[in-house]
Amino acid sequence: MQTITFIGNGNMALSIAKGLQGKYNIEVVGRNQEKLDDFSKNIGSKIDTYLLKDFDMNHKIILLCVKPNNIAEISKLLQGKADLLISVLAGTTIESIKKYLKPKVVVRSMPNLAASIGQSMTTLTGDIHAKDESIAILNSIGTTLWLNSEKEIDVATALAGSGPAYLALIAEALADGAVKQGLKREDAMTVMRGLFDGFGTLIQETHPSLLKDSVMSPGGTTAAGYGALEDGNVRAACIDAVEQAYEKAKVLSF
Repeated sequence: MQTITFIGNGNMALSIAKGLQGKYNIEVVGRNQEKLDDFSKNIGSKIDTYLLKDFDMNHKIILLCVKPNNIAEISKLLQGKADLLISVLAGTTIESIKKYLKPKVVVRSMPNLAASIGQSMTTLTGDIHAKDESIAILNSIGTTLWLNSEKEIDVATALAGSGPAYLALIAEALADGAVKQGLKREDAMTVMRGLFDGFGTLIQETHPSLLKDSVMSPGGTTAAGYGALEDGNVRAACIDAVEQAYEKAKVLSF
């Protein structure tokens, strides 16, 4: 079984590792042994763990999951050149990764937290001859899409990478609305979860505008609620959220 080496042991690394578990051997590299042990416990099986200092990347497939502003520091601790480095660092360019870590091949990717349940929407770009291998690895955690430029992956990051936070806000707000009208909190949460579960399947096959039209009858309850969302500029706020996240990715870019 092929081995994937995680450098970094935060939430994203853990989500991806959970998704890859059983399909690849997993090892993780970090600063603190206690946190590495916690990482192993959270995965639920024994994995190999290593400290950053003098870790040898030669002949490894690396998943780089550190904070972007730590890349220069960790580059001084690591040794060797990875065969393939797949980065999940928002805004960190391929040029910078090559400058600091000097891998043979680099691919930028942006999974999301649904990787832990094998349902991430992951976008990738980078060295074209690593396309097939990178897609094969990240297909293990959900759906992948190869993009043609780093600009496109920054835009996709603003949509799919940050998207779970946007949808979580909407989910919470809808449940709050039901509670405000008299539904018990537990029941509101159950209904909201069922809504998102079914909608996730429907949206795979049907355009959003057609879904909307199929629910919204003239003068009905959906039309009344939809009108309230338009009055609240929800559509404009969603568009602006993606724009602002993309602009932030450009600011972080180095």
